[in-house]
Amino acid sequence: MKKGILLNSNITSVIAKLGHTDHITIADAGLPIPQQVERIDLAVTHGLPDFMSVLNVVTQEMQIEKVILAGEITTINPQMEQAILTHLKALELTQGKAIEVEYCSHESFKQLTRDSKAVIRTGECSPFANVILCSGVTF
Repeated sequence: MKKGILLNSNITSVIAKLGHTDHITIADAGLPIPQQVERIDLAVTHGLPDFMSVLNVVTQEMQIEKVILAGEITTINPQMEQAILTHLKALELTQGKAIEVEYCSHESFKQLTRDSKAVIRTGECSPFANVILCSGVTF
């Protein structure tokens, strides 16, 4: 059995194949997922699993260089934005490297997901609870 914290074999496989600047998306239950992108659907019901739990586990396995958020999160879901930013600050200390945070419109965000190696769908039902995680290097 795998020893690390991330047990989902599909997510583990995607992370293992990432190169520098490749990215994956962690999405709420409502984000449209492009047909050509691998869908890893974790959603069980409203709120399960929640966005932050999935983000926490995925970022323990993946080196993060940059994240992209929809700018609308700032006004429509500031509590989620703050939770994400707080998590990223703690992750910077663990990784020993800064994490760039970029904002774009929600429409641009949806276009960027077309280039994701995978979209991980959570059961999160709060608006704009989505993030694109861009892979960094550990050296």
